[in-house]
Amino acid sequence: MSSSERGPVAKSEMVVRRPVAQVFNAIVDPAVTTKFWFTKSTGKLEPGKRVRWEWEMYGVGTDVDVKEIVPNERILIEWDSYVGRTPVEWEFAARPDNTTMVTVANYGFQGEDVVKQAMESTQGFSFMLAGLKAWLEHNITLELVADKNPDHHVSGWKGRA
Repeated sequence: MSSSERGPVAKSEMVVRRPVAQVFNAIVDPAVTTKFWFTKSTGKLEPGKRVRWEWEMYGVGTDVDVKEIVPNERILIEWDSYVGRTPVEWEFAARPDNTTMVTVANYGFQGEDVVKQAMESTQGFSFMLAGLKAWLEHNITLELVADKNPDHHVSGWKGRA
């Protein structure tokens, strides 16, 4: 798909001061990803597999179809967005100083307000990357996703155990 066919693209990127294999695994393995992004998953990302990700504090989740994985280089999924399924693509670039540049892009927005959808997605992925960085570099869970909209938490949500 050409960039003009994609429409608005939500894009965020950040250097994470960890080796590419560790950063890549943090997105693939929910035992790590749940430390900084979603709270629950039905399994690891594997090509051709469908998993479910949940953000229990908001009572929402999405089915994730894994379209492609190139170890330590690229992950392509499709998930539920505002008004339909959209692709999300992570790219991982090893840097000479043993750090990793991570780029995430979400595109294919549909319906009305596609620019608003892209802007909100960009914000969400910026939080995800900041949380990833804090966890891998400093072993800190920032709770960025939960703290974004605390007044929208579902009844009974007590936070992470």
